[in-house]
Amino acid sequence: MNKYFIITVFSFLLGISRSGIADQLSVPVQIDYSLIKKAIIAQLYTGKEHSAELWNDRYGCSYLKLSNPNVEGQNGQIRLVNEVQAKFGTGMGGDCLTILEWAGVLETFQQPALDSNRSILSFPITRAGAYDRQGRHLAIDKLQELIKRFAEPRLASVKVDLNESRRSIGQTLAQFFPKNKVMQAQDMLNSLRFDEVNAGKNGLNIKLVFDAPAKINTANPKPAAPFSETEQKQWQAAWQQWDVFLSTAIKQVSDDAELPELRETLLQILKDSRSAFQAGLKEHDPDSADPVRAFFTHTWQRLSPVLSAVAKEAPGMQGLRYITLIAATDALYELENISAPFGLEISSDGLRRLARLLIAGQQQTQSEPPHYKP
Repeated sequence: MNKYFIITVFSFLLGISRSGIADQLSVPVQIDYSLIKKAIIAQLYTGKEHSAELWNDRYGCSYLKLSNPNVEGQNGQIRLVNEVQAKFGTGMGGDCLTILEWAGVLETFQQPALDSNRSILSFPITRAGAYDRQGRHLAIDKLQELIKRFAEPRLASVKVDLNESRRSIGQTLAQFFPKNKVMQAQDMLNSLRFDEVNAGKNGLNIKLVFDAPAKINTANPKPAAPFSETEQKQWQAAWQQWDVFLSTAIKQVSDDAELPELRETLLQILKDSRSAFQAGLKEHDPDSADPVRAFFTHTWQRLSPVLSAVAKEAPGMQGLRYITLIAATDALYELENISAPFGLEISSDGLRRLARLLIAGQQQTQSEPPHYKP
């Protein structure tokens, strides 16, 4: 078990939805600009009160400083606005002769882009301009030179690494597949990549894309039988481990966001999941609402705003995993045809199939002889 279990379950269920492209699945992901701002501050604005001294002459006569960055989207690009302090001078007889001293605003427009491996976000600058406090554009040659030489390269050097998110989902998913599904699942996970990034009004819009297995059985599978008494006991044993893990993860989520009041909401959702999953594993009236699908639908209405708050408040880049989960799960509920090579779906039948796969995987692991470690 690890801290990415929640994302794993939703991502696994999401992976069963087919996009418009044959044998390819895609999930829309929106990265809020607050997260981009955190990345910029963490990598560049490491001085007091979110400031960045980009250049100085070591004598105090000349420097270029940025502070208080603000990020938004405009016309398909990121618009980054900074407060700027610039001074340029020369030493003379032990004193500093100031040639230029200025304070105002630096505005840059930056086009989000993915590297050739489709896993690193960068923000090359397409346009930069300096303005005074009244918003008048300035064309001071020396100031433009300082901005061109020292500000633009540093601002364009900021990167957002998406590798960890992709790798963590894959590593966690691999734990839950029985041996006869590992190769099939690994081929799919190895193809996981990000694509088509663009700057929207509220955040960066990215596609999370991966290849479906060559053959997918889209026919409706036979209903899964309710759990027997023996299977119920096996499930309870497995669920106790997950229950402990999820309780710990909930504490971490609320601590990450520094919003302890979220813990009560998340713990209530966990409590509801226990009863909903238990009802889904047992036999129930086929003409009544499916308890598992009803749980996911109702829970997402409560959980989505909670995760949005967590994503914005979580320190550093930790909010990325919550943003990915929000976008992925929203997409899931817009899709009507759900099918998968692993026979999973968000329903009581799907839960029974998933639970049997997980129990079988645990039993296989427990039955393996211990490996010798020199």
